[in-house]
Formats: sequence, C-alpha cells, structure tokens
Amino acid sequence: MKAITNATILCPVNGLIKGGTILFDEKIHAVGKTVEIPKGTKIIDAEGRYVAPGFIDAHTHQGLFDGSIGWAGADGNEMTNPVTPDMRGIDSFNPDEPSLGEVIRGGVTCINTGPGSGNVISGEAFIVKPIGSGVVDDMILMAPSGLKVAFGENPKRVHGTEKRTPSTRMGVAAVLRKALVDGQNHMIELEAYLAKAKESKEKGESPPTPPKRDLGLETIIKVLKREIPIHAHAHRADDIATVIRIANEFNIRVVLIHCTEGHKISKFIAKSKFPAVVGPTIYWVSKPETRDRGFKTAVELNKAGVKVALQTDSLTPMNHFPLLPMYVIKEGMDREDALKCVTINPAEILGVEERVGSLEVGKDADIVVWSGDPFEFYSKVEQVFINGNNVSIK
Repeated sequence: MKAITNATILCPVNGLIKGGTILFDEKIHAVGKTVEIPKGTKIIDAEGRYVAPGFIDAHTHQGLFDGSIGWAGADGNEMTNPVTPDMRGIDSFNPDEPSLGEVIRGGVTCINTGPGSGNVISGEAFIVKPIGSGVVDDMILMAPSGLKVAFGENPKRVHGTEKRTPSTRMGVAAVLRKALVDGQNHMIELEAYLAKAKESKEKGESPPTPPKRDLGLETIIKVLKREIPIHAHAHRADDIATVIRIANEFNIRVVLIHCTEGHKISKFIAKSKFPAVVGPTIYWVSKPETRDRGFKTAVELNKAGVKVALQTDSLTPMNHFPLLPMYVIKEGMDREDALKCVTINPAEILGVEERVGSLEVGKDADIVVWSGDPFEFYSKVEQVFINGNNVSIK
C-alpha cells in the first residue's frame, strides 16, 4: 500500500483538495483530507506538489508508425483496399517504438491508438497503458475500442490516385454505406442460421451448414449492434455532417475525430450528441482541410455542449501534451473544463470511465505527481504511477 500525502489534488469529479491524501495499491482506496493510513504504508510526501489523474490521449497512432526507421516502421495503414475492417491495430503495435517513451513525460497514462486514415475503413483501434511491458497484450485496457473510418482528403487521395473508388467525397460515403449494408446482410444471414440451427436441434435433425466466416463483416456487425463506435476521421464541416448523416441512417455510435471545422457547425454537432476528440492543433497545416485548425474549435464545441477531448494524433510529440489544456484555457475555456478534456471526458468517450479518468475510490491508480500546477508552463512531471506502480520517466 502507498499513500501520497500533503498534496494539492486536482480531480475532475471531486474538484480541488488542498493538503490531501491518496491511498492506493493497484487501485485507489481513499482520497481526501482525512484519510486513515494503515501501518506499513509507503508514504510519499508531496508537500508543495500537485497530484492529478493520468491524462488520456483519445486519438493516437503511437506504436504503429516508427518514423525513425521510415518504411520499415510504417505499419498503420494497409492501403491495398479502401475497406479493411479485418485489420487489428494491435497486430502492428511495437512496444519498443521510440515515441512511446515520450508518453509518460507528458503526464499521459492511457492512449487510444490504432490504424491511420488511408482507407475508408482502416481497422480496429485499442487502448493501452504505457507500462513498459515488452508485450502489447500486457498493456491493453480495451480492445477493440472502436473501428477507424476516414472521410475527406486522405482516402480519396490514396485510392483515387490508384484509379479506384473512392476518388471523391461522395465515393467515400458510398463505400462506407456499402460496407455497413454488407454487414447488415451478413448479420441477417447469421441470425437466420442460428434460428434454423435451434429449430433443427429441437426436432433432432442434422444442423444446417453455417455461413462462411468473414472477419471484416464480423467487426462491422459489432458497430451495427452498437457494441463499438466508429472513430470517424473528419476535418471539414461538410465531412463532419456526412459522418452524422450516415450514423443516423444506420443508428451507430460515433466518436468524431479531429473535428477541425467543428466550430462552424457546433450547434449541429451538439444536437447529434456525438463527442469530439479535437486535434492535432500544434501542427503545421498539412493539407487544405486543416487550414482552419485552432484551439477555438474545442472551446466553441465545449460551449455548445459537446463532450470534448483533446488529442495529439501522434503528430504533436506527447511529452508536450500538457500544452493542449493550457492553450484551450488561453482561448477562454475554464480550467475545470480543460482538466475534463484530458481526463474524464476522454475516459467517458472511450467507455473506460469505470477504470480511469479521475481520482476516485475503486479506479485504477493512474496518478501523476507534478512539481506545480500542471497547467502552468514551468511545472514538470516528477512521478508517474500506473496501476499503482511507479513508472520510470525516461
């Protein structure tokens, strides 16, 4: 058992606690000003320090693209077909990929990572904790966390230059609709088989021949059954509207990824009830659809009532992650909402709020000790605990 004492505790649920204590092992057992500390507990005196939940980056590609070795490390886009729902990002994840070492230096203890946006449907995303294990299976918090899909310039450029569909935005939408309809048809086929198999068993007859398995359609069925959301890459306002249109047609869950021009249609997005994971914002304008990027987007969406998280897309080095809430505060968001944008909001958006995102009893002990207020530029990460274990800061 460990106890961090004499700390200024920041929690998006319980607020600010001065002179507080957190008692934990792999889980949090108590938080407050008057915590009874059992005999034999290891005491960590955090006087003058701030303690916060580990930050969560809800959209990255960490572990799938090793830019230090170029082509040999580019394992996040299987761009041989515009529809690859059978791809699982976990199979490309390299625990030794260099940028993973930057994660905890930014106070981040949980990341949603997975395939890129070269295809209309790219594959399954998943959530890991950077615990330093050499095996990704030991790092998993949730898999799959969603199915990555992409709208706009990326898929139409990648596949249009190969003279195959999609080469336009309407082509992107059509490809996605067709894949969802294929999933519906396969689901009907499976349901018919199960009903017939049950009937045959009751009658003592030979079972029917099952349909051929299709791994990609099985993943799409998870989306249609609302077991997982689509993580929809969309920058331009019209692409965001198309995501919402298709989601309503098929009654599927959506997480809006990037949402760069979301401020232009903030009320429309708020009406949809879909959350937005905004970013990367500290990054050069890489293509026309990102020209209007800015921290105003997160601020305006938050004002409109959209649940907002901030993200790096692995393009902003993750050791700079604390700059994201600092900038939205600078643009007018209050500090409490900024804290939520990097803690409880992404946890709720990803469906892991029972485990992470706040400093509450029963949750994973993912705790960061800061030299000062984490939203002040000169504050540094001093200690990081993931699942209650002190993780070295490289």
